[in-house]
Amino acid sequence: MDLIDTFFNGRVLWDALPLLLMGLGTTLSLGILSIVLGLIGGLALALLRLYGPPALSGLWVLYIDLFRAIPILVLLVIVYYALPFVGIRLSPFASATTALSLVSAAYSAEILRAGIQAIPRGQFEASQALGLSYWSMMGDIVLPQAVRIVIPPMTSNCINVMKDTALASVVAMPDLLKQATQAQALAANPTPLIGAAALYVLLLLPMVRAVGTLERHFAKERR
Repeated sequence: MDLIDTFFNGRVLWDALPLLLMGLGTTLSLGILSIVLGLIGGLALALLRLYGPPALSGLWVLYIDLFRAIPILVLLVIVYYALPFVGIRLSPFASATTALSLVSAAYSAEILRAGIQAIPRGQFEASQALGLSYWSMMGDIVLPQAVRIVIPPMTSNCINVMKDTALASVVAMPDLLKQATQAQALAANPTPLIGAAALYVLLLLPMVRAVGTLERHFAKERR
């Protein structure tokens, strides 16, 4: 067999396409849900770390540092295989979502914290002088500006979450990589893996380009 028949076999790719598209749908569902939950958790952690009770600040720092340090693959194994020993059983999808969301929240918290701290103190003082409540100040004044600052790094974090969904195959979840691996085994040909790689590129390349575009746009605005 030559290179084309081995890695770019059109017939094998066509036969595997239904499996790949099913896996792509699962990957998108997992990635989007994990990103949304990570953003919500990250915002809560950032606010708790900045404005929460001082006595608990070390707890939030510990969470953020721990989940930024632990490899996602290890966390997936713990959630899916270890938690049942303490009576907690999660489906493959729930396990992958939990692991990805926990890690995404830790990274999102640090990104959002940096964005909030980048807002000039005068904005906070002016809000207090106007008599705005804490939630009005954060929702109307601070967070809109902070989000604008952190869009490029936050987009990069979202890309990482989407790429990390490929690790969910270790808990037998039928994501894109898992389906490609099964199609490869059925066809005894690695072409489905090449097809999966192409789908990942088509999914993630626009997001990668968006990061560069946003960074250039905000750099021009700052100048």
